[in-house]
Amino acid sequence: MPSFLEKRSIRYPIFGLIGIIVVLLGVLAYFNWIISIIGVLLAVLPFYFIFKMDYKQKKETEEYISTLSYRVKKVGEEALLEMPIGIMLINDDYYIEWTNPFLTSCFDEDTLVGRSLYDVADLLIPLIKQEVETEIITLHDRKFRVILKLEERLLYFFDVTEQTEIEKLYQEERTVLSIIFLDNYDELTQGMDDQTRSSLNSIVTSILNKWATDNGVFLKRISSERFIAVFNEHILHLLEKGKFSILDDVRETTSKHNVPLTLSIGVGTGVSSLPELGVLAQSSLDLALGRGGDQVAIKQTNGKVKFYGGKTNPVEKRTRVRARVIAHALKELITESDKVIIMGHRNPDMDAIGAAIGIRKIAQMNQREGYVVLNPNDNDTGIQRLMTEIQKNESMYSKFITPAQALEIATNNTLLVIVDTHKPSMVIEEKLIQKIDHVVVIDHHRRAEEFIHNPLLVYMEPYASSTAELVTELLEYQPKFAKVEMLEATALLAGIIVDTKSFSLRTGSRTFDAASYLRALGADTVLVQKFLKEDVDTYIRRAKLIEKVYFYREGIAIAKGQPDQEFNQVLIAQTADTLLTMDGVLASFVISKRSEHSVGVSARSLGDINVQVIMESLNGGGHLTNAATQLTDLSVDEVEMQLQAAIDEYLEGRKKE
Repeated sequence: MPSFLEKRSIRYPIFGLIGIIVVLLGVLAYFNWIISIIGVLLAVLPFYFIFKMDYKQKKETEEYISTLSYRVKKVGEEALLEMPIGIMLINDDYYIEWTNPFLTSCFDEDTLVGRSLYDVADLLIPLIKQEVETEIITLHDRKFRVILKLEERLLYFFDVTEQTEIEKLYQEERTVLSIIFLDNYDELTQGMDDQTRSSLNSIVTSILNKWATDNGVFLKRISSERFIAVFNEHILHLLEKGKFSILDDVRETTSKHNVPLTLSIGVGTGVSSLPELGVLAQSSLDLALGRGGDQVAIKQTNGKVKFYGGKTNPVEKRTRVRARVIAHALKELITESDKVIIMGHRNPDMDAIGAAIGIRKIAQMNQREGYVVLNPNDNDTGIQRLMTEIQKNESMYSKFITPAQALEIATNNTLLVIVDTHKPSMVIEEKLIQKIDHVVVIDHHRRAEEFIHNPLLVYMEPYASSTAELVTELLEYQPKFAKVEMLEATALLAGIIVDTKSFSLRTGSRTFDAASYLRALGADTVLVQKFLKEDVDTYIRRAKLIEKVYFYREGIAIAKGQPDQEFNQVLIAQTADTLLTMDGVLASFVISKRSEHSVGVSARSLGDINVQVIMESLNGGGHLTNAATQLTDLSVDEVEMQLQAAIDEYLEGRKKE
């Protein structure tokens, strides 16, 4: 049966047909009026039925529209009042003008009309002021996605509690892969008999197995010094809350047995692909080991790295196997290149210059030309004195070049050696790293997040006193095609003396071995003292900095320069060293303006306080006992406040541990 709309659509052709009939009857009446009257009578009947049908259709249409309008209105009212979506109307003063029953029930109140948002849901105020279109907020222990229609002063509330809980559950259940490494296991067990080694293994395995069982971790030993641990994000968060106490447990328990063993843990998290997790875990472990071990590194997908532990100084490696292997690898890389360019960090110190001179000598020993990159306008007094002595030796002085000259002579077959730093942002000329593909990194600092991309060879030993010490050991394993000159040996020795504060800090047995070797090569200790002498003006400027010192917390001394007075990094570092020699000082921090737009902080400690962690929180880095940072576009007072906050955070973290 056709609907009323279909009936209505066929009515108009009928009207047209009737019109034609009327015209025909008019023509017929002209010829025969009797037949015409009969025709009119016959035509009235269809008219009657047509108009009756039209009237009926009109009534049906009115009834349908009336019913549809009622239904739409009813559905709209029910949707407004019954659907599980919250609706709120507010005025310009953030008072609620109307809410639907669902939203009222969510607040567990009879009515919200007339109430202020400041009383009911103050979290909404910033969203409205900032004109945020959509945001997820928490109200009465439930999560709502709020959609704001600012022009209508209308807010929609969609309950997404279950959705967020499912998302949270998914995040917490994601797999985490970690690699646990026994830092100094090989060295500790090298001279042990089988029974002692078995006892140590039993102790370590027992501690780790108990830790795994208590925390729901799957643990598997894959070699004598390496474990694989698998768990999830929820367990990782719990371990982070406990600051990975397993590090302390292993260190303290093994120390009681006179075998101070430490752990390094690399954690891969944040991705669903198991191969990617493995790569992240290994990369994190490399980072932890590069920073000296005894710590946990967690590499996140956004590139950020979180560290836990690192409380102890790196243990000095007694064996020189690694040094010999690195020396052999470096020799091969040098002989395969056409020349060697050596570069340290900006504002180079004696360690950077001494190490660079030592690498140039290694290149010469392997019958390749070596060039040291040095910016003439970027040197302190000590380096200038050294360069004055080097100028007397034309063959050596001619191998010192500017960054521009280095870029000119660099070829596709050139080897670039970076010494005393591993951060691209800190080298003298970053363009060299971009131009030269073959890069070697030799450094004694703890590895930071920023690192030179894809180097051919990395020799980083945080236990070493200085980069000069590492280079000196490499010298011993090179061919003797060229003799080490007195000035070269003196520069290396000066680097060791400066970084150890005359063999008083970070000095191991191998440091004295390296110094002894250099002394045997003719290193002049009197000349070293000449290089390191300071003028009266520098002494007075340092004294003025020390004059402003105060104790912020027990054992923590902070000195601050005048806001309008600039000091170079060397003087700031010397001031921090001097403060550390004072009675009652466990850690020293010196803040000073470095340039128009930067403020430097130099930090030192005796080992009880990890100044590296404090400086890293201010985008710096360094060693446990020696670190620094440089902040831009901040005043000296602002940097002082940030430093105090970083110290507070570090000390509070230690209390929680």
